[in-house]
Amino acid sequence: MSKIGKLPVSIPEGVTVQLSQNRIEVSGPKGDLSFTFRPEVDIAVEDSTIKVARRQETKFAKSLHGLTRSLVANMVKGVSQGHEKVLELIGVGYRASIQGENLLLSVGFSHPVLIKRIKGVDFEIKDNKIIISGADKSLVGEIAASIKRVRPPEPYKGKGIKYLDELVRRKAGKTLKTATGA
Repeated sequence: MSKIGKLPVSIPEGVTVQLSQNRIEVSGPKGDLSFTFRPEVDIAVEDSTIKVARRQETKFAKSLHGLTRSLVANMVKGVSQGHEKVLELIGVGYRASIQGENLLLSVGFSHPVLIKRIKGVDFEIKDNKIIISGADKSLVGEIAASIKRVRPPEPYKGKGIKYLDELVRRKAGKTLKTATGA
């Protein structure tokens, strides 16, 4: 039995879950999410919990068991609390601003970079940190990754856009040759 798949997902107050055939729809105060799951797994709503079980004992069904439970748990957490990623700008003159609903980055290029807002994702800027938040965990992560790809951190000075908890491995720069015959 899958360690993650066998755990029930509790449904908090204010969240409603609808099941129809191979589709689950979760709605709450932060938004509405839906997911079409594979026929190898079965989802049941009992009292205030969601249980995921597999219909077959094949290797493929076993691999989908924990995955489906994690996706459903992320949906429930997303519509009730939301998900967020924090990016940090490091570098002289590197800054971000919000222009309308879009994000404008000045990160050392000759032109500012405009990141368009996607429905369901919000941007917030505090102290050279970009906070990306929304109900859909995968969408928030994808937007954060695309912003980071604009200027990934470089290993010599560490300048660039990085996740708040990311550790950038630094390299030593060039060293001078000594004057004693090298």
